[in-house]
Amino acid sequence: MSPIYDRVKNLLVDKFGVPADDISPEATFEDLDLDSLDLVEFALAAEEDLGVRITDDEAADLKTLSDTVALLEAKGASV
Repeated sequence: MSPIYDRVKNLLVDKFGVPADDISPEATFEDLDLDSLDLVEFALAAEEDLGVRITDDEAADLKTLSDTVALLEAKGASV
């Protein structure tokens, strides 16, 4: 996978306590037991960690980790 995917995975494990074995590109935030508040917190953590801005509308549209990584890459996230 990409370096951005690895950073997203690490954020989920380190800051949200998601078991690494549960994380896959096809996993949804719901699959990972993250609610809408967690998604907002995740977006803020990703912004800080990766140096990009994620709007509320963009965050609401994120369904899978692949979607998330694609958005972050399109926004020029740096690792």
